[in-house]
Amino acid sequence: MNDLRQLRHFVALAEHGHFARAAEAVSLSQPALSRSIQALENQLDCRLLDRNPRGISLTAHGRLVLEHARRLLAGSRALDNAVRQLGNLEAGELRLGAGPFPAARLLPQTLAAYSRAHPKVSLVLCIENWQNLHQRLLDDELELFVADYSELRDDPRLDIQPLRVHESRLCCRPGHPLLAAATLDLAALQGFPLAGPRLPRDAEQGLAAALGREQPLDVQCDDVLLLKELVRNSDVICLATWDVIAADVAAGHLAALPWPGLLDGASPRGSAYALVRHASRSLSPAADAFVQRLLETDASGEALSPPHA
Repeated sequence: MNDLRQLRHFVALAEHGHFARAAEAVSLSQPALSRSIQALENQLDCRLLDRNPRGISLTAHGRLVLEHARRLLAGSRALDNAVRQLGNLEAGELRLGAGPFPAARLLPQTLAAYSRAHPKVSLVLCIENWQNLHQRLLDDELELFVADYSELRDDPRLDIQPLRVHESRLCCRPGHPLLAAATLDLAALQGFPLAGPRLPRDAEQGLAAALGREQPLDVQCDDVLLLKELVRNSDVICLATWDVIAADVAAGHLAALPWPGLLDGASPRGSAYALVRHASRSLSPAADAFVQRLLETDASGEALSPPHA
């Protein structure tokens, strides 16, 4: 298969689910897109989709081809980027991923310095939980990501480089009823909703056991800004890493709570973030420069020590 255009057309159709919208996305007329898809089906000798009044649905062959098409297109994009970036980093695209907490502090600091040094490199950042980022990396949609690696350690396909550990804390709004308590015990904590991003399986199970309930988080959200606003405007308690909330606590927007002793060992007391990449892939020049910048930022970051009540 020498023509990637047909694969691009097919991926667009699969993603949009409708010929008219897909044709517009790839700047083709609808008949031209239809001919391209038919040519691909003839070349592969199988039917890739079923047409229906509401759009299209993929056949089993179509789902298989879509998976491989995305990988082929990602590989083509990676090759093009590597060639264009070789030597001067004056062009190309860098596709990165980040978990919610790294995306709230470490990545912005790194990307600010990186974009100043390489302003002509186009940056695409995907913010999701580690499970989705893992799959995107394996599908070659990302070159690397920074996220919790607790459940990824045993995957031989990955090259994992742990980063600095940041202590986990509970936070609330200023004036929260729990701030008036001399100590924070488990019974008091259970009186208020607990929020946070998706937790690794071991941490989720440990926290659920300590709280005595099946689901430890009443509000699960991977958007850190939304979590902060929720906490600031309600009595919700949030589980976060200290580096992410330190500036908000210093500014009086949030307040730090002491860690209940009964939760020790039941939930992550520190972040388990790492730089994750393919073990068998070489990085593009742009990605290699980003890694160096990330490690410098991580190593030289301020030592944010949380207050201990």
